[in-house]
Amino acid sequence: MNYQLVPMDKSHLRQVAQLDREYFSRPWSQDSWESELYNTTVSLVVAETEEGFVLGYGVLGVILDEGCLEKLAVRKEFRRQGVAQAILGSFLRYGAEHLAFLTLEVREDNAPAIALYAKNGFAEVGRRPNYYSEVHKDAILMTRTFQEEGAE
Repeated sequence: MNYQLVPMDKSHLRQVAQLDREYFSRPWSQDSWESELYNTTVSLVVAETEEGFVLGYGVLGVILDEGCLEKLAVRKEFRRQGVAQAILGSFLRYGAEHLAFLTLEVREDNAPAIALYAKNGFAEVGRRPNYYSEVHKDAILMTRTFQEEGAE
């Protein structure tokens, strides 16, 4: 499967908002997505085919040297094909250069996502009980720290 990672722009918004509604219990509105395009503290990445079909997307928020993976989603039919790993990998490369740590929240019953994050060096650091109240599920807090070069 051929795809590329590119910065999200207005041409992606309809597809991204649709995916967000399908996969998240608290989706962002299309207006919210559009306003994020101009937020200088956020990196928005999509995996798209040559034809502009969005396979998945990721959102990384950054304040000073702290990063938060806000969202990561891949269309069901393209999961387990490396798309999420590619998006996450782009954020991890950025983190290794610019961040002290990267944190995220994941629903406790999302085993594939938890496995992906653990494989990439994230560790559980806490829980938010009943964070996903509409489905009565906890959020697992996971963090990956980055070492400065030459640090022991």
